[in-house]
Amino acid sequence: MIRSLSLAVLAGFALQGCMFAPGQYLDTSEIGTEGSPESSRVELIPITPKLIAQNAATYVSSSVPAELLAFKPQAYRIGANDVLYITVWDHPELTAPSGAQQQIDANGRLVRPDGTIFYPYIGKLDAAGKTIEELRATIAQRLAQYVDSPQVDLSVLRFASQKAILAGAVLKAGPMPITTSPMSVVEAIGAGGIEPVNADLSGLVLTRDGHEYTLDLDALNGQGAQLNNVFLKDGDQLYLPYNDRKKIYIMGEVNEPQAVKFKTKNMNLADVIGTAGGLNQTTSNGNALYVIRGAENLETEPAKIFQLDAKSPTAFAIASQFELKPQDIVYVGPAQVTRWNRLISQLVPSASIVGTGASAQKNIRD
Repeated sequence: MIRSLSLAVLAGFALQGCMFAPGQYLDTSEIGTEGSPESSRVELIPITPKLIAQNAATYVSSSVPAELLAFKPQAYRIGANDVLYITVWDHPELTAPSGAQQQIDANGRLVRPDGTIFYPYIGKLDAAGKTIEELRATIAQRLAQYVDSPQVDLSVLRFASQKAILAGAVLKAGPMPITTSPMSVVEAIGAGGIEPVNADLSGLVLTRDGHEYTLDLDALNGQGAQLNNVFLKDGDQLYLPYNDRKKIYIMGEVNEPQAVKFKTKNMNLADVIGTAGGLNQTTSNGNALYVIRGAENLETEPAKIFQLDAKSPTAFAIASQFELKPQDIVYVGPAQVTRWNRLISQLVPSASIVGTGASAQKNIRD
């Protein structure tokens, strides 16, 4: 009697299909139905060529703000803490007073915090704020009172008065001196080195004069890149963010569920599915490939669920054109037979236990 009951229960579950099957399942039947609680929380959108075309029409390409491109470096102006090397030809006592055998730095002249230097015969000179050519001309003019037709040359041994700061997901963070050779944003990032695994290339932040500019390093660093024309100036700060807070989550019936770090804006659905090893051909439902967007803001605005019918491999041509965003969730649902097999695997042991109990009870009575 009990065994018959257990079989009846199992058959009853079979008649009800997979509604009680274990595992995750995204039921979209209620979405869009008037009066359903899900209709106000989510929006179901099919991924079609029309949607791809609409997204392409509204796409705004990355560009560099005009004010950054307008800045053009001027001649370098000497400042406090710079170290100068002054040469007076045919006068080694003025060029290298410490002796020619000394390291060249030993004969350098430090620009003092008040912006001045001391030079023999001339005395105290204002150096800060002058270009190299202006200070050279001043020294030559003043020396002419003591040296016949002085031939003066001047260079900067160490640049220390002006700098930009590089920080974030780079190999060499820290101050970068502004020198006589203008340095572009691209050159600065190249000198610092990018952490290839951890850097978010789409979120480079340049802080200048109290304003923050977000620059897509990947999109703006191609052929004819505008970033090559953005030069750093004293006080600039460059921050290349880490990508540990920007991920795309791949879940469900894929071969390798994982969280993919978001590096650039050019990550599409086909790329991410490929990163996860593709759909599980045994257990996945090709019509249940979803991209869930906005789940983190569900309390304030409805989430969007994009659905791709991927039963045919040609659907991945569409997937390759569908761009993903940080915090998107890519979910692949199970096939109905998969859900049924999982249900059976859960129920059959239970039925066996019931049957065993019934046999034990019969043996007791006997």
